[in-house]
Amino acid sequence: MPQAIAHIALIVRDYDEAIAFFVGKLGFRLLEDRPQQGKRWVLVAPPGASHGACAILLARAVTPEQEALIGNQAGGRVFLFLHTEDFWRDYRAMVDKGIVFVREPAEDDYGTVAVFADLYGNRWDLVQPRVAAT
Repeated sequence: MPQAIAHIALIVRDYDEAIAFFVGKLGFRLLEDRPQQGKRWVLVAPPGASHGACAILLARAVTPEQEALIGNQAGGRVFLFLHTEDFWRDYRAMVDKGIVFVREPAEDDYGTVAVFADLYGNRWDLVQPRVAAT
């Protein structure tokens, strides 16, 4: 079997507020939400993500060290990259839902990109990759 990254853990303060943001504001799908070992196993994924694609595990902080990392999992750098086939549709929808963009849209060699912050301040790229000429 080929290897693949199944999930990325994102440290959150509260499961329900994180679900409200990812599902309610970003339009992600709630894949799972079940109890597991005194915590919850909460998986979300972007709309249209194929079955088996990498999902985000919303992992509630349980120690002071974990709490200190909420919103800064990548040391202030962009942490996650959300690809889209229609940048302007998704950008406008996100702005309308109150998503904060910390870097405005720009055209680059690889496509159209803008940086937004999630509810905790982690930075994400919203990217429409440029289609390579064939």
